[in-house]
Amino acid sequence: MKGETMGKENQEKQENQMETGVYNTEGKASALMPIGVFLVIFLGGGIVFQDFYAIPAIVAFLIALAAAFLQNRKVSFDEKIRIIAKGAGEENIITMCLIFLCAGGFSGAVTAAGGVDSTVNLGLSLIPAHFIVSGLFVISCFISVSMGTSMGTIAALAPIAVGISDTAGFPMAVCIAAVVCGAMFGDNLSMISDTTIAAVKTQGCEMKDKFRANFLIVLPAAVITVIFFWFITRNMSYSISSEGYHLLQVLPYLVVLIGALIGINVFLVLIAGTVLSLVVGVGTGMIALSDIFTVVGDGVVSMYDITVISIIVACIVSLVRANGGIHFILNLIKSKIRGKKGAQAGIAALALLVDLCTANNTVAIVMAGPIAKEISDEYGVDPKRSASLLDMFTSVGQGLIPYGAQLLSAATLSGLTPFDMLPYLIYPVLMAVCGIVAIMISKQS
Repeated sequence: MKGETMGKENQEKQENQMETGVYNTEGKASALMPIGVFLVIFLGGGIVFQDFYAIPAIVAFLIALAAAFLQNRKVSFDEKIRIIAKGAGEENIITMCLIFLCAGGFSGAVTAAGGVDSTVNLGLSLIPAHFIVSGLFVISCFISVSMGTSMGTIAALAPIAVGISDTAGFPMAVCIAAVVCGAMFGDNLSMISDTTIAAVKTQGCEMKDKFRANFLIVLPAAVITVIFFWFITRNMSYSISSEGYHLLQVLPYLVVLIGALIGINVFLVLIAGTVLSLVVGVGTGMIALSDIFTVVGDGVVSMYDITVISIIVACIVSLVRANGGIHFILNLIKSKIRGKKGAQAGIAALALLVDLCTANNTVAIVMAGPIAKEISDEYGVDPKRSASLLDMFTSVGQGLIPYGAQLLSAATLSGLTPFDMLPYLIYPVLMAVCGIVAIMISKQS
């Protein structure tokens, strides 16, 4: 009878393991090996080749996935395939990938329609001359929130910042830093930013709720940044040359921004923005009727990398979880933190650390998101707070690391080095301070 009971218990345990996809609930440090493999390859390649993008992230992740498959020989290959298929097919992952593609389509359409140029020129025409560098920051904030991409914002505004520096004599590093700071503001807050999408979907909250919670935290940092750039350039002036803009070309951004803020489904918002961009583009002659599918397709293609990476990361995380890696991290964090404030600090530190290692805030959120969700569930942290912390502290890292795409892109477009800009990148630092203060004064003790 005893043997039958034990056999029944073992069978039930195996069935539970297959159902949950977790084969080690006690936690095992070695289960994190695939993540270590990725970091060694990605960071090691960057150090060896002196270029952190010499080895594509997707290649490093695929090697890490192969390493994950080599672990835990007690689980069959077919069962591992089932585990990663379930992880990659999880509702939030699929939804996130579809939103990435829709956001890419909108970005391609609105850019081709001249929306970026018109929005920039409209902003410049409204800014007082003595406020121009602070104005660059404000414009960068608006465009990055509207476009949902820090890289696109830097690419659009960096040439204007260079022109302002050359004409008015402002230090080039100050002008470019203002653009980068604004780009990170929007990357953290935009409704269509891949970082926001990833943070919201991994934590299971509404975008509008995350935006409101996140905005209140970082608003003081943005205000201080405006004052900072005004103060260091207050004795200089700049005469703005008249550039053309078309209000219709700005309209798609406003529709997407307002629609997202009032809570309309993100798919409907992005599709409406894309269609409106195409109508405006064709109507103003910026897009040929025969090119409407091409411009949307180009935008969608631009999101392929992060979409595929998100799927591969989901596969890796599902195997890491099955082998006890997630439980190991949770147990480690539990031993170091106390209460909800400690859990929030743990999520913030986790997000920042992973971003410093991966040099990609979206990838960092995708990797850290499942762990942060486990922590927030365990300690009762509000999902919108955990999503805000993930997005904020990965953006903090991304806005400061000299080997990140944002600073490298800004340096390339301006002829500077990332280190030239670092003294003026005040917004990411202030965002970190605001995040820490928000945790400290949180009522969730």
